[in-house]
Amino acid sequence: MCRSRGGYWNVTFQTFTIRLQQLITGTEADFIKKLKSSCKKCPTNQVVVDTRACEPAPDNSLLDQLLQVTVLGSLKNSQNPFQMLLDHRSRTEMARMVCARTNGATPLVMASKNGHLSCVEYLVERCNADLEQVGSVVFDGETIDGAPPLWCAAAAGHLDVVSYLLEKGANVNATTKTNSTPLRAACFDGHFDIVKYLVEHNSVRNCRSTSVKQDDPLVLHTTFLVTGQHSLHPTMTDKDIEVANRHGHTCLMIACYKGHFEIAKYLIEISANVNRKSVKGNTALHDCAESGSLDIMKLLLDHKAKMDVDSYGMTPLLAASVTGHTHIVEYLISRTDLISRRDKIDALELLGATYVDKKRDMLGALRFWKMAMSERYENGLMIYPKPIQQSPIAAYENSIEVMTLHQLEEIISDPDEMRMQALLVRERILGPAHPDTSYYIRYRGAVYADTGNFDRCITLWMYALDMQQKILEPLSPMTQSSFVSFAELFSFMMSEAKNRGRRVPVVNFCDMMRVFEKCLREVEVGMYQLTKIVHGCNGILANGGERDTTYFHRTLVITMHLVCLLTKLGPGLTPLQRYAMRKAVYQLIRLDPRGSGGVTPLHLACSKDSSATVGRFPICTFPSLEVVALLLEVGADPCATDQQGNTPLHTLASNKQCRRELLIDLLAAGAHLDTLNTSGQSFASLRLSRGQRLHQLINPLHHTSLQCLAAATLRRHGLPYSTILHPRLSQFVDHH
Repeated sequence: MCRSRGGYWNVTFQTFTIRLQQLITGTEADFIKKLKSSCKKCPTNQVVVDTRACEPAPDNSLLDQLLQVTVLGSLKNSQNPFQMLLDHRSRTEMARMVCARTNGATPLVMASKNGHLSCVEYLVERCNADLEQVGSVVFDGETIDGAPPLWCAAAAGHLDVVSYLLEKGANVNATTKTNSTPLRAACFDGHFDIVKYLVEHNSVRNCRSTSVKQDDPLVLHTTFLVTGQHSLHPTMTDKDIEVANRHGHTCLMIACYKGHFEIAKYLIEISANVNRKSVKGNTALHDCAESGSLDIMKLLLDHKAKMDVDSYGMTPLLAASVTGHTHIVEYLISRTDLISRRDKIDALELLGATYVDKKRDMLGALRFWKMAMSERYENGLMIYPKPIQQSPIAAYENSIEVMTLHQLEEIISDPDEMRMQALLVRERILGPAHPDTSYYIRYRGAVYADTGNFDRCITLWMYALDMQQKILEPLSPMTQSSFVSFAELFSFMMSEAKNRGRRVPVVNFCDMMRVFEKCLREVEVGMYQLTKIVHGCNGILANGGERDTTYFHRTLVITMHLVCLLTKLGPGLTPLQRYAMRKAVYQLIRLDPRGSGGVTPLHLACSKDSSATVGRFPICTFPSLEVVALLLEVGADPCATDQQGNTPLHTLASNKQCRRELLIDLLAAGAHLDTLNTSGQSFASLRLSRGQRLHQLINPLHHTSLQCLAAATLRRHGLPYSTILHPRLSQFVDHH
């Protein structure tokens, strides 16, 4: 800790790195004031500042104003805060400090992000800080992991820091964990000067590496023949410009999406690929359509960009219709050289659906639907009829799409029918696989829920969930989101019933059971998916496997919240319904699903961490006595262990508070108090670490068997048993 004693300010290594970060970010004025108020004498390993020589800073920089101090001895006349804090320390200690992380970031990473050039220079030149050291930084509320200093400076728009780092040899193409380059970071936030500098700097490097002189007449003449220019235009290699992040988005794509015209124009001039596709198949034209960047779209089309489709079959025209950028749609449908008549019809109908759900403009929607309907006719004859709907959809109140202009005129007086038409149009054009199809079905259901029409909401959400489980891959975040929404809705409905004093649950048992059974199916197919990944990777999970493991754990936690909600329905259920509930929970236990770290559903039911909000709103509170009792009743193993050897008892003991009723239930079901995890900890030792002795909860003699005492005696005296006892008994002794 840092303390002031006898006029001195002592800075220990534990807090030094934190203070160092605060100096870099320019936020620790109070600390500097205390540092300045230190006295003259300098005991060993203490930072002492003589404030008599302090003078006002020559500029407005907060750091210069606060940190112009003179340290006694070799640091006299120093104006850099790092000289004050680091120069008197050993090389080893200095190296530790410049590599230390606070909130995931090193001093050099933070100094680069905040644009403190003097700090960067000192860390690099005097402390030999690694130019490629990475850290975690936050931009616009998003945490970026594995960000190098150059990336941070480029993203934050500090050209002077970028220039300095490159001069010192920083890798111009160093990437973050998501494979984002400094050039892409500069393109994202529109720092055109940095974009040009990065490109030109890399060009100079390429020229130097090939020993080509910039003023070589032969080179200039060759350049003129190839490019028509008398000077070498600074360009990065195609490989450098086209480096994409993990989603396959290039620098040009992100400039188009963010609407940075000058950057997009510059990248196109240096031969960026205008038809490059991302992982999901979208191009720069799609990004322009989604962001509404018409000027950049025209620029791309002038440079032979193609109207291609992405992995969902979406053209840039349809992408503009989905996002509601009317000016993009109107421009593209006017380009008869690019767009067919059928494409025009689909775009106008989809734009009308967007006006209904996103812009809530019924008249605007009707206008575009009329335009689309007119395009279907020629000389009074229908030449482009709508496909015939196979059967009405119950979730849409059995509505069918309108087929004529007259029918369009009639539905304008029925807003609810307009909303159903929008859902029908979107599902027909985009298809069930497109995320927006299920999203807007769920959105419409949420609107009904807000008005208290829970039945319509549940019907629509159930239809969307069916669609997702049929189309999407197992453990999809979109499917998880649907389960969370159901759990939040059921929790809200039950709390409303409780607040109003109603004895009969407002939640229909059949609805909740349907959702729970679908969640069970997701768990089952998720387990199969993980098994395939593990077998395919020889037992070692790759990044995709780790992601799926995380998704599976979250699905399992959501399932436990649904189990908890089912237990709350218990008092109002019939015997047949209670049997159905227990049977479904038994199927869950029989699957023996394991979450992160090998935890079982019973572990999750005993853990306070399961209470963490899985969505926007809290659902259930864990540990839950009712859930634990139900799981034990249907056969959950109270002695099951996770990868660290923890039983549900260990999980219960790790909570801040331990409920006695839960402990007694687990012990009554066969849990052992003296079971040890891989760290040699028992329930009693874990509770003792939290300041609670075992006898404060229960009398251990009432829950200790002769079998347990014998096993503990064998282990305590180191007697051989593995080759003598039955394997099951031997395993029992191992846990004691």
